[in-house]
Amino acid sequence: MTPEPVPTPDSDTVPRWRRMLRWLKTGLWPSQKGNLLTVTFALFLALFVRLFIAESRYIPSESMVPTLVPGDRLVIEKVSYRLHPPVDGDIVVFHPPLALQAIGYDPAQAFIKRVVATAGQVVAVHDGQVYVDQRPISETYIAEPPAYEMPPVTVPEDRLFVMGDNRNNSNDSHIWGFVPQENLIGRANFRFWPPRQIQLFRNPFASLNTDA
Repeated sequence: MTPEPVPTPDSDTVPRWRRMLRWLKTGLWPSQKGNLLTVTFALFLALFVRLFIAESRYIPSESMVPTLVPGDRLVIEKVSYRLHPPVDGDIVVFHPPLALQAIGYDPAQAFIKRVVATAGQVVAVHDGQVYVDQRPISETYIAEPPAYEMPPVTVPEDRLFVMGDNRNNSNDSHIWGFVPQENLIGRANFRFWPPRQIQLFRNPFASLNTDA
């Protein structure tokens, strides 16, 4: 009598998932171990950088013209405001405050504006001029003077008053109020696109802000 063959690990009786697992262990993993570890580390590093150090953003609207125009791509750095609060003149990216969320804006959406006043300062708009603490501020970066009036308001603690450089075409603090500092994503640091417009952004009031 001929004995029946004993199934071997390579026979059809071995489930396909086991054969696949064996191939991964003995075939793919040894040959691609270095590449897989490199890719995993790169993905982890990219995620870490985006969450804690910097990320890229593009400009979708004209609210910051002429400083920024639609299609510009920026590096938003996230380290500075872990060390010190924003100062007047900074270009900041932030999530919409509750006043905007209440009228339908996505809490995850991002806005970009310029800080005009910080906690304790009084800001007003009169006769085409922005005043901070009753003094007119020099704004060489705006598209045109504001064509509206705004009575004096005091910026509360841990809040910012922000405006778009395109004063008359910007949905900003003169309409909906203050930005909580906890809503900040980061500071616009560098424009890397388009190539002919590569620029490192500097605070126009740096010489006046000792904390800048």
